[in-house]
Amino acid sequence: MRSDVLIVARPGRSPHTESTGAIAVRRTGPETVHLVSAAATPLGGDALRLRVVVEDGARLQVRTVAATVVLPGAATTESHACWTVEVAGTLDLDPEPTIVAGRARHTVHTALSLTADASVRVRERVQIGRSGERAGYWSGALRADVDGAALLRHRIEVGAGSVADDAIAAPRAYEAELHYPASDVDSAGVTLALAGGGCLTTWQGDRL
Repeated sequence: MRSDVLIVARPGRSPHTESTGAIAVRRTGPETVHLVSAAATPLGGDALRLRVVVEDGARLQVRTVAATVVLPGAATTESHACWTVEVAGTLDLDPEPTIVAGRARHTVHTALSLTADASVRVRERVQIGRSGERAGYWSGALRADVDGAALLRHRIEVGAGSVADDAIAAPRAYEAELHYPASDVDSAGVTLALAGGGCLTTWQGDRL
């Protein structure tokens, strides 16, 4: 199944939303929307495409009502999600964690296009395996540009078959936050200041 979501925040207006497929969008506040699963997704074979636009002077918070559980499909174990984010105002994107069930393989691509005056916090949390599971694979690629200039190119994979996988011990949980333009933030992980402004914090462990 393919799911498409569009969210546009304009100053002085409620966010405009459109959605098709297995994801619905609900306006839960003047500047807040929640993503809701209208059907089980992502399953193997599913493709999710989400576009978020925050215009100059607008503010937007994006949340999810529950964790996302990635499951293998009958024909394939692989699913994909693509976020396209354009920000000239203020965006706080903080979904609940993604849980990758055993045998499932999920790939996420996130592309952010920011203006120099934008303010952004993007948080991502991943757990490989449900209770008692160690299998599952997740890969995430994050690209961020400011006024067309490269700010960040980041890619990581965790879980069974990943580069860091090990039969004895290997991370099964991952958390990251991208902040712009803030570069001094409290974090339980490692914070890397970016040359173009802002910072990336990352953490890995066994359980979120």
